[in-house]
Amino acid sequence: MKQKKTDPVAQEPAIDTPQETPEVQGEVEETAVDWQSQCIQAEAQRDEYLAMAQRVQADFDNYRRRNQSARAEAFEDGAAAFIKTILPVCDNLERALAAQTNDATLTDGVSLVLRQLNEALEKRGVTAINRTGEPFDPTLEDAVAQAAAEEGEPGTVAEVLLKGYKMGDNVLRHAMVRVVP
Repeated sequence: MKQKKTDPVAQEPAIDTPQETPEVQGEVEETAVDWQSQCIQAEAQRDEYLAMAQRVQADFDNYRRRNQSARAEAFEDGAAAFIKTILPVCDNLERALAAQTNDATLTDGVSLVLRQLNEALEKRGVTAINRTGEPFDPTLEDAVAQAAAEEGEPGTVAEVLLKGYKMGDNVLRHAMVRVVP
């Protein structure tokens, strides 16, 4: 007997596609709603984390600015403290120049050292307070003696006995002055 050739594709059983029933359709809708709510929760959590990261970044930027400011202030305070210790050296060099001596090389050497020291102080913003003839200012000067009335107008500085110094707006040392009463 002869066998018939059969088509292999035709022999495979047909796959039944399930018909969506109302129950299956309800489950699909519930799953979709679940996914939507999970997406909304994930977006809310993402926004929360982003806001938290932005706050942390802002806090760190503020910390860095405060730290830089504190470091700069500490450096200036240290420089001012060091300069205060150097001011008596300037005074002594000026006294050495004012003293009478026959040694010209010594006078020239002291003069050069004093000039170099004054230039270094000027580079740091240190200026001398010399207000002879100007009205007395207690924020810049200490009145340590009274001058005669003939030496100027009342309330003015007649003579600076010891120079004062400022660094920017900060007074490092008040000038000691004689004031006309």
